[in-house]
Amino acid sequence: MTEQWWRRDASEISVLVKNKEVSPVEVVQSFLEHINEVESKVNAFTQVWSDYAIQQAKSLEKKIVKDNSSVGALVGVPVSIKEVICTQEGFTTCASKILAGYQSPYDATVVEKLRQADAIFIGKVNMDEFAMGSSTENSSIKLTRNPWNLKCVPGGSSGGSAASVSAEECVISLGSDTGGSIRQPASFCGCVGLKPTYGKVSRYGLVAFASSLDQIGPLSKNVMDSALTLSVIAGKDSRDTTSVDLPQVDYAEKIRKGKKPSPIRIGLPKEYFTEDLNKEVKEQVMTAIQTLEKQGAELVEVSLPHTEFAIATYYIICTAEASANLARFDGVRYGFRHPDSNNIIEMYKRTRSEGFGPEVQRRILLGTYVLSSGYYDAYYLKAQKVRKLITQDFENAFQKCDVIIGPTSPTPAFRFGEKTQNPLEMYLSDIYTISVNLAALPAISVPCGLSQNSLPVGLQFIGKHFDEEYLLSVAHLYEMNREQKLGSPPLK
Repeated sequence: MTEQWWRRDASEISVLVKNKEVSPVEVVQSFLEHINEVESKVNAFTQVWSDYAIQQAKSLEKKIVKDNSSVGALVGVPVSIKEVICTQEGFTTCASKILAGYQSPYDATVVEKLRQADAIFIGKVNMDEFAMGSSTENSSIKLTRNPWNLKCVPGGSSGGSAASVSAEECVISLGSDTGGSIRQPASFCGCVGLKPTYGKVSRYGLVAFASSLDQIGPLSKNVMDSALTLSVIAGKDSRDTTSVDLPQVDYAEKIRKGKKPSPIRIGLPKEYFTEDLNKEVKEQVMTAIQTLEKQGAELVEVSLPHTEFAIATYYIICTAEASANLARFDGVRYGFRHPDSNNIIEMYKRTRSEGFGPEVQRRILLGTYVLSSGYYDAYYLKAQKVRKLITQDFENAFQKCDVIIGPTSPTPAFRFGEKTQNPLEMYLSDIYTISVNLAALPAISVPCGLSQNSLPVGLQFIGKHFDEEYLLSVAHLYEMNREQKLGSPPLK
């Protein structure tokens, strides 16, 4: 019987491959076999690069035989990439008809860094079109299902990333997080999702949705793998002026060698534990907090008083930026162009009307409206002022605590079609994650249990700016002492 390497995590695989205890070709073949078995149920991948993955593995094997001391930190680890991140291999469609068949002439910086770390790219995964959504139901390509319940959504917009990790079709996936798009699907699918501080990871090669909010981060099986991946992809990039020049840190090594974080003052925002929070989610989150109390954590009540304005603020700012960023997709230079147009204006109209899906069109219209003459001050400028107040809320809270903890999502995964007819209800799925992006903070979602319907529940840890080291150490401490182990999803 073939070894089930797809059950292993990145830390295990990289060590075994480096020490020549397993061939990277054998690892990749194991994953490809598993993808063939489960992908028809999950539909996480938009592209599976079987031949390319085997080719990478064979090249890597030669490198290891020649000199295994020079291999990277993710050697032999199969990785999937969200459709919004540019890769020279395959297509970069953003799950949109308007970019169908588009091939990027370059790799994103994060892809370059993963390649240098000897990771193996196994394919690209599904998402909400242009990262706009909370369920991956807005994809123009396919419907991705939650491995824990195939009748439920995997979350969004990085639903394919979360589902591919949860179904063990890859070890790590790169997603993007604009308002919770890594953490919320990680919560729904029972995996770990890390959103780094804005500027920690280069956005070069990430197709922009909202440039002041977007951030690339990993989804993984555990906190250690997220730490390992962050160490690889973080760093200053001259091609992204918003990236910050900070010392390189081996976060995984820090966790391995580090002592138990002390002190641990946990801030519990009273605005995150209201009657709107699902009772089962609240129960699992409170049990997780008690686990940390047993490890010596001190609980402190904090207040984030402007949380009630976060949704409105976010959807003004992100739609305004989306309106500007998506103006480039007009059918002229690349992507879909409507074939039946008599003049350029008609071509623009038909291309964008057919090329963009309903949710993307809705956000472009909203964004154009809030930026229009007479409304800029009333909406966009006011939203930027409230964004500053939300940031100040966190600054005040962190004077009393070291890390803020609460639910990642107000509910477990919901069923397909349950919220598609009510956009506002869908937007409220991100109520606990959006503020983090507005304040440019780091945050991580870690599984903390299952609901009565056996759906995963996520626990969110929010850290101080650029303090990923402490954030990861506390999240890892919880993970190591978590009483309930989720196991593998049933895929039914």
